[in-house]
Amino acid sequence: MWLRGLVEPDNMLQKAKQKSWDALETLALIGTYTPRRCGIATFTNDLTEALSSAAPEINTTAVAMNDRAEGYRYNKRVWFEVNQSRLVEYRLAADFLNMSSVDVVCLQHEFGIFGGHDGSYILEMLRRLRMPVVTTLHTVLKEPTDGQLRVMRQLNELCDQFVVMAHRAESFLCDIYEIPRDKITIIPHGIPEVPFVDPAYFKDLFGVEGKKVILTFGLLGPSKGLENMIEAMPAIVAKHPDAVYIVLGATHPGVIAHQGEEYRLGLQKRAKELGVAENIIWVNRYVDLDELLEFLGSADVYVTPYLNEAQITSGTLCYALGSGKPVVSTPYWHAEELLADGRGKLVPFGDTKQLANGINELFDHEAERHAIRKKAYQHTRPMVWENVASEYLNLFQRVRTHRNRAPKPNFTARPSIMSSMKTPELTEIKLDQLINLTDGTGILQAAQATVPDRHAGYTTDDNARALIVTLIAQDHLPTLTGSPGRRYATPGPTDSKTLPTGYLDDMSTRYLSFLGHAFNTETARFRHRMNYERQWMDDVGSEESHGRSIWALGETVARSPSRGQMTFAANLFQQALDSCTQLQTPHGIAFSLIGIHAYLRRFSGDSHARRVRENLAHKLFHSFNTHGDHDWPWLSDQMTYANAQVPHALLLSGRWMFNNEMIQKALHVLEWLYHVELGEDEHFAPIGSDGWLKRGQNKARFNQLPLEASGMIAATLEAYRVTNDKKWVERSYRCLNWFLGENDLRQPLYDPSTGGCAEVLLPHGVSENQSAEATTCWLFGLLSLYDHIQSEDAASHTITAAEPGGAMTGDRHEAALSRYKTEQKQS
Repeated sequence: MWLRGLVEPDNMLQKAKQKSWDALETLALIGTYTPRRCGIATFTNDLTEALSSAAPEINTTAVAMNDRAEGYRYNKRVWFEVNQSRLVEYRLAADFLNMSSVDVVCLQHEFGIFGGHDGSYILEMLRRLRMPVVTTLHTVLKEPTDGQLRVMRQLNELCDQFVVMAHRAESFLCDIYEIPRDKITIIPHGIPEVPFVDPAYFKDLFGVEGKKVILTFGLLGPSKGLENMIEAMPAIVAKHPDAVYIVLGATHPGVIAHQGEEYRLGLQKRAKELGVAENIIWVNRYVDLDELLEFLGSADVYVTPYLNEAQITSGTLCYALGSGKPVVSTPYWHAEELLADGRGKLVPFGDTKQLANGINELFDHEAERHAIRKKAYQHTRPMVWENVASEYLNLFQRVRTHRNRAPKPNFTARPSIMSSMKTPELTEIKLDQLINLTDGTGILQAAQATVPDRHAGYTTDDNARALIVTLIAQDHLPTLTGSPGRRYATPGPTDSKTLPTGYLDDMSTRYLSFLGHAFNTETARFRHRMNYERQWMDDVGSEESHGRSIWALGETVARSPSRGQMTFAANLFQQALDSCTQLQTPHGIAFSLIGIHAYLRRFSGDSHARRVRENLAHKLFHSFNTHGDHDWPWLSDQMTYANAQVPHALLLSGRWMFNNEMIQKALHVLEWLYHVELGEDEHFAPIGSDGWLKRGQNKARFNQLPLEASGMIAATLEAYRVTNDKKWVERSYRCLNWFLGENDLRQPLYDPSTGGCAEVLLPHGVSENQSAEATTCWLFGLLSLYDHIQSEDAASHTITAAEPGGAMTGDRHEAALSRYKTEQKQS
């Protein structure tokens, strides 16, 4: 259910719809569902089917509320079932929907279908959902109890938009519940598309040909006012002896549970007393849609004699009008609105005489009756399910787009981290997910949740990042002689867990070997993609992949304590170096420069490497000077990913080539970039990959990638080494805190239980998948700060800021961690 494809539309209309709704892939409706017998269940089922028909490329599903432990035999649309009286199941449903990558949830709300006081259990589910929520209100009370008012106000806080089916409901929400008008959308109750036909066409199906047929349908209960219709029948029969009243529908299950069939039997007894029993047909069953439409088709008059005005929505009334039936009704709220302008007749509540008169007048004046039914039919054409589904889909698209632009923070996720964002506690180095993703070939690219996805295979980029991470980690993790089966490293001040001696060295050898195999000697470039069967999918990878490989090889030369690794990396570095001069993309050049500077930390006298560095640095510098200006100092018209690495590379070059112009340019660009990537409350908010940032436009808010945050950490730390300005260190901590929950949604991407990282921050929450890229980026950002602490601590011992690869022994890790937290608090 996490992997979904779009169905290709088969006509121009569907293509147009797909264009409008192309951001929607999965919808989930929450409510009761057929075969459970209630009006909301029918509505949820009908809306689900209508949405699926209107947009077949969208996966439309349902979460069904059960009122009995055994549930119901649902169709395949129902993904998940919730026992309405068990709070824990609401939490499980939220987790299920979050993991299933649902884009929008549509809640069908009525107080009685959810557990807790006034249906408050549903709030627990909504608090946990990460995606936008649109709530269709089937009940809007004019005089809510205190509990109902509290629930509605909490719904207002948790939902993105409300749907009501009548204008009066909109007024109630604004005036009574103080819900903003722009948060309310009026979409009518859907109805099936039926032809406008003469009632005589269907009457022979029910043995009422030649009769004047009055109809009421729906689940029976005392609130329906059928006793008044029974009382009115003698006056109707007296004037029209051929009149019959069909009462269609089973008794409401809730009434059955408490009273049995007492209500129906009482009505039947009264009909006998009044002498009209022969004029009433009782159809005591729940009929399907096709049969219902046949019953409706046979009716000359439809009647809803409800007892009070507090009925804001009536699906039965909508169905009757949609079938072209003249209606006589009491003036409850929905009836007043739908029957206005001569589309039906309204009679006072409880007035059986007026009820009888209204029906008799329609029977007496055939022309008037047909005029009313025609008006009703024409008025309800916009209410057919196809149109209603389109309105819902447009609304879903709008709320999703709005959520992308104005995300809603979620303060429920991992409160242990969120309670102290400025001083995150879970910053120990933990390699479980890195090890989990690594096999005998290298590191697998993708994961489904935390489980390696073999279908995605391997990439050179990921193995290069993993190589850098394991090399830095060796400087900061203590080791323990023991079995190589030990799979984790989570150092802490009280219980240091350590890796076996040589374990990280084995991992880095695996990644280094992958890079060696990736290098194509014929092209002098690195391949990029390998499938799980160890077959290369390309001969030449991207320039970025080549540059990142050079970076990893340079770090290996600079950092590896193994002479064998260092020699292998140096030889491969030399073979691939000349190809760097042919690179044209800023990222390929920047990654290469960072790698060359790492290599020069060990072999600073390598003249050829220095010349390549000079060539690439001036190429990068020239691009900035010729393309950017003060307001847009970037070297192209669009910014994408790993942006901070570009000024980072220029800053390194300016520093070690003693070129102050390069330094000033790099600092200016980095300063500008950092402020571009700040959120409204000064938290880090990197450019999203869902559109990136184009010159003269606003940046894409989502999907935010760990790659950008980790790159900014390394770049700001380099800026600190150049300027000695503490603001850059403060900024690096702020970027680290993005991983820990100080972001647009207040949700951590780092998972302390695995040491892994979510691959993307989406508009509705973090991805469940802990991929190689995300996990290595998190570790690289964290380890870069450990390197910074080590450099600061070791400054008095002649280890300079230019040597971030200086060794830190295991017994110094606790002190470094303590200093890290102290500096974090100060920042």
